[in-house]
Amino acid sequence: MARRGVNAPVQPPVPLADADAWDAYVAAHPDATPFHSRAWCEAITRATGHRCHLLTARGAGGVLAGLLPLHHIRSPLFGQALVGSGFAVGGGLLADDPATAATLAGGAADMAKSLGVPSVELRGGPQPEGEGWHREEGVYAGFARGLAADDDAELLAIPRKQRAEVRKALESELTVTTGADAAERCDHYRIYATSVRNLGTPVFPKPLFDAVLDAFGADADILTVRANGAPVASVLSLYWRGTVMPYWGGGTADARRLRANELMYFALMRHARAKGCTRFDFGRSKLGTGPFAYKKNWGFEPEPLVYARWLAPGERPRDTNPTSAKYRLQVDLWKKLPLWAANRIGPLIARGLG
Repeated sequence: MARRGVNAPVQPPVPLADADAWDAYVAAHPDATPFHSRAWCEAITRATGHRCHLLTARGAGGVLAGLLPLHHIRSPLFGQALVGSGFAVGGGLLADDPATAATLAGGAADMAKSLGVPSVELRGGPQPEGEGWHREEGVYAGFARGLAADDDAELLAIPRKQRAEVRKALESELTVTTGADAAERCDHYRIYATSVRNLGTPVFPKPLFDAVLDAFGADADILTVRANGAPVASVLSLYWRGTVMPYWGGGTADARRLRANELMYFALMRHARAKGCTRFDFGRSKLGTGPFAYKKNWGFEPEPLVYARWLAPGERPRDTNPTSAKYRLQVDLWKKLPLWAANRIGPLIARGLG
């Protein structure tokens, strides 16, 4: 098994042969996600400085048989972990067979030990077994379904009560723009930062969004809903193998009253169809939360997600869950911060969440 690092800009780049093999393996593997891709992993490193180690397993003749990108997330508040992949909701082990996946899992634990890192977090893929590995379930669910053939069929796929809200949004004077230019990026970040501040959580650094958009090119963009020209809701989406993934989205305090979110997601379905997508991945949500209920209201059925974590002896998992009782006071205080202060301090904190 080989161990390579995807380095920060001040360090040498990945050797071209390794980069080409990485790209080719992800492109060919049926279970690959955007979070396994070199584009994602290098974007995260470029924007946050968290180094990405690429674990690879090779078969006969040195042919790549599996890989696992792991970002080394370090934070003075949340500790450190090897995360596959950083800032992702998927990823994990990607291999030709269970034996190769097990080899990679063992390599991940060995790497953590050698680096003095207390845990490895895998968000998807085959579940490792063995000493130190734990399954984590009952926390998140994913929501995905096929896109309908046209707008009329899409409306009929939405349950009646939510469909009525979408129809009202479609009949409103709200407008929609799409793109990835500097103006769209600034509007999206302002809306997203406002949204997460209102939820009591720190915002990710803007270079993270820019790096992902730059890395994915035509396979990522921003859709923004506007009221009288002013942005009120916005979402940055990824496009992967015929699936649209609304990934970072939010709205202002007026978005709910204006039904801007209803228009945003329906317009994204329409936009994705025009780009040739056939599936809509609404992302993950914690069980029992408002976003979980909202996605069910759209007719999406929750699919339980199982994650894996390796812990060194005597160590406890990182707690990065903003709904944890541990952070209740901090969340309440954060909601009261002026937006300029939240945007100044937030990225310094959020870059350590990974």
